[in-house]
Amino acid sequence: MAGRVSAVDRALASAAVRAGAPGRIRFTRRQLYYEVCRGLLPLHRLPRRLRFTLPAPVGYDRFVAALDRHGPVPGLLDDPAGRTAVPGDDVPDLYDYGLPRLLVCQDAAIAGMLLANDLHMESACPVFAERDLPLDPRLTDALRRTGDAAVFVLHDASAAGYATVEAVREWAGELRVHPLGLRPVHAAALHLTTGPRATAVDLDAPAGLEPWEVRRLRAGHTVEVAAVNPARLLRTVHRLVRGQSRTRRRSARLRQLQAAGFMTWPAA
Repeated sequence: MAGRVSAVDRALASAAVRAGAPGRIRFTRRQLYYEVCRGLLPLHRLPRRLRFTLPAPVGYDRFVAALDRHGPVPGLLDDPAGRTAVPGDDVPDLYDYGLPRLLVCQDAAIAGMLLANDLHMESACPVFAERDLPLDPRLTDALRRTGDAAVFVLHDASAAGYATVEAVREWAGELRVHPLGLRPVHAAALHLTTGPRATAVDLDAPAGLEPWEVRRLRAGHTVEVAAVNPARLLRTVHRLVRGQSRTRRRSARLRQLQAAGFMTWPAA
């Protein structure tokens, strides 16, 4: 590269290494962008008891320009195109068995990232994007055969994220639906970088959220799942979809928190 190397270029080179660590994790362009933001403004290292989110220290267009200058990045995934592939189309009797869990992601790129890193194999959990709804009826039949199957929803800390939860509930019918988050409280504890602010909405308060979380959602504040470090995201989602399905008895408060996406992201 000719000329002086900018701070964004240097941050991108370091972020590309961190995003794929450990073990050559594959990641999306948005995840790499937020890793660059963490490198430029590393306040995520402050204690979690100080709850706040961070403004983006660099615009997305500047990041894309730096990425073009950098050239190919090992582990960087292409943007997804079309519907998520349905597992088992080449195995005719797969749908004759029960299916204990299934994950729907608001962001198709995040769904692709989880699949590219074999989360569906490690967690025994098919992964789809919201845009894939309605899913193949054979999948819903397989979920119903299990008797205690769960549909998990991975969504942004935004009004649109909770709209995704409602869309999944409408599709799932009588099946159990568990939002995993993000919630605003998760984003604040992890000191994540905020995404583009959406238009303010008159949002019905999701059960279990704190009043300040609802105010932020209604005001259009957004924190994307992509802002979570890729390794942390894989670790957290695997733990939640496997551990959650083993929980049977829950208090009324726990059920209420669960409805809002109560999972302990900061502890992951």
